[in-house]
Amino acid sequence: MKKLAATLVLFGLAALPALASNESYKDVSVVDVNCSKKVAADPDSHTRACALQCAMSGYGILTADKKFIKFDDAGNKKVEEALKASTKKDHLRVDVSGDLQGDTLKVASIKLL
Repeated sequence: MKKLAATLVLFGLAALPALASNESYKDVSVVDVNCSKKVAADPDSHTRACALQCAMSGYGILTADKKFIKFDDAGNKKVEEALKASTKKDHLRVDVSGDLQGDTLKVASIKLL
């Protein structure tokens, strides 16, 4: 009985971080890392051309409370492809979800709005 209880507790504790770290952000600004501090006050003014020019620095989102969360490599590739396919000039917003690991979002899905 003790073995079973201990096993169930271990499985429960192992699953808890996975559940707690899954994040979803709706209608948030996407910016490149280079410009994240510079445009924090008005991220909607950040242009697509600038974001693509600074693609090597990587991307992330600015939350409503002005916190910058970086994307993982796969997320960077996904958003760069979306930006290249877009005709928007500025007001770059996304719906994004994934696992938050420290200050980096391991992107599961992203949609440029």
